[in-house]
Amino acid sequence: MIEDLPWLLPPPADFADRCKAVSHASDLSALANHKIDEKASRQLRRALARFEPVTLRQAGIDPFRLTVLAAHTFDFLADCIPAAALRRSLAVEVTVAPYGQIMQMALDPGSTLYSNPADACLLSLDAEWLGLNTARVDGGAAELVEEALARVSAAATAIKQGTGRAVILQNLAPHAPALFGSLDRRIAGSRRRLIQNFNSGLATLAADLNCPVLDVAMLAEDIGTGRWFNPVQWNAYKLPCDAAYAPVYADWLARLLGAMRGKSRKCLVLDLDNTTWGGVIGDDGLAGIEIGQGSARGEAFLSVQRYALELRSRGIMLAVSSKNEDHTARLPFREHADMLLKEEHISVFQANWIDKASNLESIARTLNIGVDALVMLDDNPAERAAIRAALPMVAVPELPAEPARYVEVLAAAGYFEAESFSQDDITRVASIEANAQRAEVLQKSRSVGEYLDSLQMEMSFNPFEPESRQRITQLANKTNQFNLTTRRYSEAEIERMEREPGVFTRQVRLRDRFGDMGLISLLIAKPHSSEPACWDIETWLMSCRVLGRQVEQSLLRETVSAAKAQGIRSLRGTFIPTPKNGMVADHYAKLGFSVVSRSDDGRTEYRLDLDA
Repeated sequence: MIEDLPWLLPPPADFADRCKAVSHASDLSALANHKIDEKASRQLRRALARFEPVTLRQAGIDPFRLTVLAAHTFDFLADCIPAAALRRSLAVEVTVAPYGQIMQMALDPGSTLYSNPADACLLSLDAEWLGLNTARVDGGAAELVEEALARVSAAATAIKQGTGRAVILQNLAPHAPALFGSLDRRIAGSRRRLIQNFNSGLATLAADLNCPVLDVAMLAEDIGTGRWFNPVQWNAYKLPCDAAYAPVYADWLARLLGAMRGKSRKCLVLDLDNTTWGGVIGDDGLAGIEIGQGSARGEAFLSVQRYALELRSRGIMLAVSSKNEDHTARLPFREHADMLLKEEHISVFQANWIDKASNLESIARTLNIGVDALVMLDDNPAERAAIRAALPMVAVPELPAEPARYVEVLAAAGYFEAESFSQDDITRVASIEANAQRAEVLQKSRSVGEYLDSLQMEMSFNPFEPESRQRITQLANKTNQFNLTTRRYSEAEIERMEREPGVFTRQVRLRDRFGDMGLISLLIAKPHSSEPACWDIETWLMSCRVLGRQVEQSLLRETVSAAKAQGIRSLRGTFIPTPKNGMVADHYAKLGFSVVSRSDDGRTEYRLDLDA
């Protein structure tokens, strides 16, 4: 039910009229940030269809094509997906294959699945299709689960190999009726145990195949499996969940699609008074604020801090934006014994009396990330409304009056959804914070050359490899500013390029005396379609953390050297403008490339003669 989307705003009474009247693509996402039901989702979907893909891209909304192979009725869910995806700045076009035709479509090379492959394919499964809808307590339970997993593996493998695109595996909601009561989980053949073992096996299979998993089991458990599954609707229409939860399912799927396209947020910005602790530090003083064990409110705010630290441990940056005197705001971080958060956990600390929108823009600039990478947690409704009005691209969850529910709402919003997780994610925060030390060295240096020498940089260039595949995919899908073409890739596509003859790939890693910055740049070049002795640079991107380090010059030198060794005589590069990559508009010109052509939309082709 839409009530299970508590971080969103209540829909306005004139929502349908607003959908009809919307004239700017940038307004679509704002409309999507409401609790909208299936009917309203269709209204917003029609509004979305009025805009051309190029117009959507200019507004920062990326087109995404999704094919669904479902073992049950899916159309009622498909209606809600485009509206939910707009919250993640995606314009999703959903194609639902004929009902129950998963294996037929997957194993037939002539099916429409392969003639024009979508960006991703979702396998929406259920226990009946998998043969797990009947208890098997008399033996053979393990074989039954293995057979179900083998079917999924065969379908997913065929689609991945045939399309080279991502395949999303959906697990099963545990809605089986109890057969033994509390003993069910110990009986291998009970329906509950069959589903549990299948889900566990599916997680392993997904890791082996590099497939993301849509964890419907977690969603159903959060909502309540008794509410999630409606046996009447299943028997009558083969609906996998109660129709009222279509918007919730759509949001659950949309956040995963957003993560696959690098739309997840990177920084949690905390208000302080009555958000991070109870009370007002400027009025109540250090002894008067509520934080810590012993009081219900104190423990509620402690849970906010604990969750913030957990997010930081997985690579999410933390910042502060508070209307306060700077010294006063920092006092609890420095001196309150019950504070979990300390100053060293905060990447940017903004405590002043200017408007929070300006503070948020300053935080984004300092961290070298887009404003659309921020989430603002603030208890004040007026502040939330002001931020949404000034910076609609900032995620601002609607918080309840009870602070004990802040974490629940923030987590449920899925702003920090992850498709993968690696060591680079853990070290990223430390790397960004080390940039402050680098900036201090730059201020003391007399020249750029002296500054770069003082950093004692070590750079490595290597082809793409399986060990780095997750991070390569993540960087390709998250990098927007220093990205010449903004092409996105699935792990399957990256895997294919690792072994495809003729494709030149380089991943660049950098470390200096302040720490290891990990993977910071990628380049992909392929043979030109009509010039055998020419490489097309399909993708060239770099993390903004290393701007000004001359990484691009070094990578070009590496590429030219490799190209000459293979008899390549020229390189071609393309700049495709987006709302965010203006900083690299003259990238190729600076590196000595000549302009070959330039179209009206700003797309520019360049060429570098290696014989010169």
